[in-house]
Amino acid sequence: MVIRGSSSSSLSPRPCLLVFFVFFLFCAVSLVGVSADDVSHDEDLDPKSPACNNKFQLVKIRNWVNGTESASIVGLSAKFGASLPSHASEALKLPAILANPSDCCANLSSKLLSSIVLAKRGNCTFTTKAKIAQAGGAAGLLVINDNEELYKMVCTENDTSLDISIPVVMIPKSAGESIKASMATGGKVEVLLYSPKRPVLDFSAIFLWLMAVGTIVSASLWPEFIACEQVDERYNQLTPKDQPTAGMNREDIQNEILEINAKGAIIFVIMASAFLMLLYFFMSSWFVWLLIVLFCIGGTEGMHVCLVTIMSRICKDCGRKTVSLPIMGEVSIISLVVLTFCAAFAIFWAANQHASYAWIGQDILGICLMITVLQMARLPNIKVASALLSCAFVYDIFWVFISPLIFHESVMIAVARGDNSGGEAIPMLLRIPRFFDPWGGYDMIGFGDILFPGLLVAFSFRYDRTNKKSIWNGYFLWLTIGYAFGLFLTYLALYLMNGHGQPALLYLVPCTLGLIIILGLLRGELKDLWNYGRKRPVSTQTEEA
Repeated sequence: MVIRGSSSSSLSPRPCLLVFFVFFLFCAVSLVGVSADDVSHDEDLDPKSPACNNKFQLVKIRNWVNGTESASIVGLSAKFGASLPSHASEALKLPAILANPSDCCANLSSKLLSSIVLAKRGNCTFTTKAKIAQAGGAAGLLVINDNEELYKMVCTENDTSLDISIPVVMIPKSAGESIKASMATGGKVEVLLYSPKRPVLDFSAIFLWLMAVGTIVSASLWPEFIACEQVDERYNQLTPKDQPTAGMNREDIQNEILEINAKGAIIFVIMASAFLMLLYFFMSSWFVWLLIVLFCIGGTEGMHVCLVTIMSRICKDCGRKTVSLPIMGEVSIISLVVLTFCAAFAIFWAANQHASYAWIGQDILGICLMITVLQMARLPNIKVASALLSCAFVYDIFWVFISPLIFHESVMIAVARGDNSGGEAIPMLLRIPRFFDPWGGYDMIGFGDILFPGLLVAFSFRYDRTNKKSIWNGYFLWLTIGYAFGLFLTYLALYLMNGHGQPALLYLVPCTLGLIIILGLLRGELKDLWNYGRKRPVSTQTEEA
């Protein structure tokens, strides 16, 4: 393990502990692009029929109780029935009536003329419910599911000559119970159904792309241009430990750098899988709150390190003023003030994480945390990078493509997003609202999809600087472009797969690790890249010294 001097003093524990914490924590939530809309996938049950060939579409259901509008409901249209308008101005506001019988599986006794009928799921097929509602004069059918998922309503093999001309939409159980409760108290309920179209290009994804690429670039350039540290870590071993460093106080503590080895890749897979299994079996509000507290601690440390480093870079004498505190001893005043601010920032975010602006605080804490981690965890060579990224690659593929075959897919989505845990969400990801999407929601990217490729990009920068390579003849620029292109492919696949979560490392690993191996092979430098960072003979080190 290599030791380097810190650019500022710190009040918190040695950041190396933070590295272990973060690497253990973020790896289990490295899935990218988890859709905000949970939909069960049962398309195999759908026979191909011209009368049952509609595309599944999300439906907005505006509803009024005694003339007062309530919160909109999100539903899912059926594979059959009439299509809905894409704008609310084109839709009709109609009264809602409960089916009698409630399952709409027999002739209805209530008057349904120009009304939207609500029926509970079960006891007969969806097409049977639709036929009965249409025969009774209903203008539409809302099917109340028996849980919170949006089940895909398809046809049966016998439904070869359907003639259903009314829209059929499924809504969650809680939404249906709420409407039924309003009707039970004598309230007049009116609904309006329409299906807004998503934009072809969501500009929020571009902002998230820039955030991810910018985080990696900033972390790679940080040691030399912000912290003003020596890039070539192979020569740090020749620097006497008691030699003062320019611009540093004697009281400055040293940050430990975690040099990752091949064994760490295997440990990563074991610990990450174990952690994700814990989330699967013990997902609860208190467990997610534990992760939120740990994220706040890590984010506070990361933000503190970044701010103190920047302030010390601007004002070199700021860190010389100290104060003596009980237990902690003599510490820098600027470090104390910044730490207090960072802790207050993290606490404010935790207390307001459901606010519309909370994503800003989460992203700031997350970016600072990742920049700090990328400074402390370093890859020594491409050999270790291949082991680590390959294990992460296999891990990501397994939990996105294989785990839904073992576990229920909706549960795995809830684990990844933390939605099924008392309303709290797991914070180990960057997110940004879909500002231009009428359905709202967030675009997200997990920490692991930034940190794993980021370690390799940061290594390429150190290698280029050590070997005095130009920007064009080096590796840093091309790996940065490769990462940006790989992330672009991820979001392209996310779009083509209709929002289904994508394993980002499936695209990022070939575009980064594969790229540096190919370039190294073409330039005849692959052997040096593969074994870079190993200790050279003592005689060679003495001559260079």
